Amino acid sequence: MAQWATFTGLVALILLLLLSLSYASRSVVSEAAPPDPAHAQPHGLTTGMLLANVAFSQGFLGVFLLLAAWVTQIPWPALGLHLPTAATVAIGLVLGAVLYGTNRLGAWSMRRLGFAHGDELRELLAPKTRRGWLLLLVGVLPIIAGFEELLFRAALVGALSAGYGVSPWVLAVLSSLAFALGHGAQGVAGIVVTWALGLVLAAAFVATGSLVVVVVAHYVVNALEFVIHEGVA
Repeated sequence: MAQWATFTGLVALILLLLLSLSYASRSVVSEAAPPDPAHAQPHGLTTGMLLANVAFSQGFLGVFLLLAAWVTQIPWPALGLHLPTAATVAIGLVLGAVLYGTNRLGAWSMRRLGFAHGDELRELLAPKTRRGWLLLLVGVLPIIAGFEELLFRAALVGALSAGYGVSPWVLAVLSSLAFALGHGAQGVAGIVVTWALGLVLAAAFVATGSLVVVVVAHYVVNALEFVIHEGVA
């Protein structure tokens, strides 16, 4: 029998830890702000060390969340966990590409309104070598997309809706707000744009019932952000 209350408490703990890490990263980014990120890093940290830190912290929390779901006997379908199919992957790829375009449009609009969109964190994490890019695209970004979708969409929307009978659309709004606050290092504009992005991802999760769709879409958005703005630029 599913232990919904215990699972909810563990999810709340994970969310609190993530938001605390996000707050800490804001201070690191604000202290860094180097004129040339290729030659300066906060507190002497290299890009590789920063990437490893992100991968470890989010990977650890993701494993902890999966273990929490298993121990509390949460049904996997409530989390949108199904075997991936060509269709779910394709939908995720298309959705990700569309979201990237609208995400950039939203960031541009916020800048026009006078709100800065912080790109410092992305610049700090941007690799300087081919090996670094391989680590980012194959290792770090999949971990980030997998964990954040597992928490903000699968757990906070899917599981809580199934366990308590709450409208998934209400949970989608609230979880997207938490998702946005978790990206506070990107500034006010970044929070607003990320909240809108989270709403669309939550809607896609509710509509498809598939975690794969939103994980793939989330990965595509992040990958395009890095490749286009740091790899090509």
